[in-house]
Amino acid sequence: MNFEELISKSHAFVTQYLNGADVDLDIDLFATGMVNSLFAMQLVLFVEKEFGFAVANEDLDYDNFRSINAIADFAARKLGLTVNA
Repeated sequence: MNFEELISKSHAFVTQYLNGADVDLDIDLFATGMVNSLFAMQLVLFVEKEFGFAVANEDLDYDNFRSINAIADFAARKLGLTVNA
């Protein structure tokens, strides 16, 4: 899996939750009110299932889940992927 796939899968999951709404990759999903705290738990479960690693207690940081890019960056770090800047 590469970084683009992490972005694509994360984007698809979030937009499905938001009934197909177009979501910018850097928009803060929680600050904008697009999603709520219950969705945070769904995000954690999605990441674990889709990317194949357990989200540890110390990983439950708002910054890891605030945007689509943040989710992909977090998953890339956990999977040991190099992100081309």
